[in-house]
Amino acid sequence: MADYAKYTNGHSNGSAADGDIKVAHHATQGGSPKRSLSPRGQASKYLHVTAVHADVRTSCLSHDSEASPSFLGFRNLMVLVLIVMNLRLVVENFRKYGVLICIRCHDYSTKDLTLGAIIYAMVPCHLFVAYIIELLAARQVKGLIGRLKRRQEHSQDATPVMSSFHSTWLTIAWAHGVNATLALLITTVTVYTSVHHPLIGTISEAHAIVVWLKICSYAFTNRDLRYALLKPEAAASLPRLYADCPYPTNITIGNLSYFWWAPTLVYQPVYPRSETIRWTFIVKRLAEGLILAIFVWVASAQYAAPLLHNSLPHISSLDMAGIVERLMKLSTISLVVWLAGFFAIFQSLLNALAEVMRFGDREFYTDWWNSPRYAFVDRNHAMFKILFQDKMLSRLML
Repeated sequence: MADYAKYTNGHSNGSAADGDIKVAHHATQGGSPKRSLSPRGQASKYLHVTAVHADVRTSCLSHDSEASPSFLGFRNLMVLVLIVMNLRLVVENFRKYGVLICIRCHDYSTKDLTLGAIIYAMVPCHLFVAYIIELLAARQVKGLIGRLKRRQEHSQDATPVMSSFHSTWLTIAWAHGVNATLALLITTVTVYTSVHHPLIGTISEAHAIVVWLKICSYAFTNRDLRYALLKPEAAASLPRLYADCPYPTNITIGNLSYFWWAPTLVYQPVYPRSETIRWTFIVKRLAEGLILAIFVWVASAQYAAPLLHNSLPHISSLDMAGIVERLMKLSTISLVVWLAGFFAIFQSLLNALAEVMRFGDREFYTDWWNSPRYAFVDRNHAMFKILFQDKMLSRLML
């Protein structure tokens, strides 16, 4: 006790008020310092005279606070709350409906499988038709260039030759338009009238839409390349990447087949390519896609289907409160399914396909979750700009 009193009296001033830990030294036979002991026999770490309130400070959530606080703990709390709430819905769903997953309960007929296979195989034929159209257009351009050179050698006017080619140019455009429209129209009518299984119809229709967009891009890009071939001053605006495969050497079956399977809707004669194929990467992405596809199927059959079935009485009786309640309850599972489908398609499957095709540009999406506004405004503006440029290009061609 005497040592403790001596220690506290001797160090009550000075730096002890700042919270420093002091060690009392006293003479011993060996001369080694010893830590002073508290009344309970333990080493003294904090003193009662420490100035806890020594500065002027504000609450961390106040507007006057200089440093912005971190809300990481609140984010973790929100995640835990969401997990618990959804687990409660899972338990409630199983107690109310039981297990609704049934592999053998899906009704599909041989007719649906046959029609789906035929449609899926017939749609790429329109790509081959687009190749034939572009092949004829390339030969027409070569003949036109030869006639223009002969007229320039004889100092003749080249306007009649360009005017005659304008009708051929319009014929090529109409041929591509009819071909692309038939690729989408035939599939849509067949799926709507004859295919009853939703998955088979969805796959067939999605394939037709993708091929339709690819045909349109193939036609527009080659049209601009033909124009650049006829107008040397326009060729300066072409990307340097296209120099590896100039028009019309890109009009080949191999080039179009690569574009058919490439994970893009924008045609280019040349794409950036990766050096090797990582098969381990492909297996991981395919496993991710398979697991997420099973998750989407289970979530749709176990949770979304009962909600939709229970919504029918409210919809038939026009019970707006019941409809809103059903929609709000369905929004959660819809969001989860949508996010899982997004990751499965744009992150897993497209990356696996890009790795197989050695497709170098893997930026299939950007951080859309941080978008401060709706993107369709910018897309519409870009679409009007493209249409305006197409009109100006047609005027220049005249």
